[in-house]
Amino acid sequence: MRRLGNSVGLMAAAAMSVALSGCSTIKRNHGYVPTDAELEEVVVGVDTRDTVSDVIGPPSTAGVMRDNAWYYVASSWETRLYFAPEEISRELVAISFSPDGVVENVERFGLQDGNVIALNRRVTDDNIKGITFLGQLLGNVGNFDAGQVLGNN
Repeated sequence: MRRLGNSVGLMAAAAMSVALSGCSTIKRNHGYVPTDAELEEVVVGVDTRDTVSDVIGPPSTAGVMRDNAWYYVASSWETRLYFAPEEISRELVAISFSPDGVVENVERFGLQDGNVIALNRRVTDDNIKGITFLGQLLGNVGNFDAGQVLGNN
């Protein structure tokens, strides 16, 4: 009987450890941002896209409309239990270039500097006013003409 009590205790401890492991926070890091030491090697007015790429590496993304800036972005996320992931930190380094490809400016931004913006506010209108799905589905019942299907006009 004592042996059964020990195995039940072990199984309970194992079940408790599995249950508690599900409560742990999951941390994820995405992207890459150069360190301050790496950015000190970039000289404004001297370095070009090629030298920046050699020192820091290629960017995460570049300017969309004009290729006058490179952006390095990194963020850290935490997920707890079943809650949605939460962004806990974000860094962005922006390197601006002149039209001839020489570095004009180097800036660093954090999560506190950012604003949430809507990239696209277009909304598709359904063009249906006050008609339910079932109303649309059953609206053509009785409007069937066999002549249209058979090709007899």
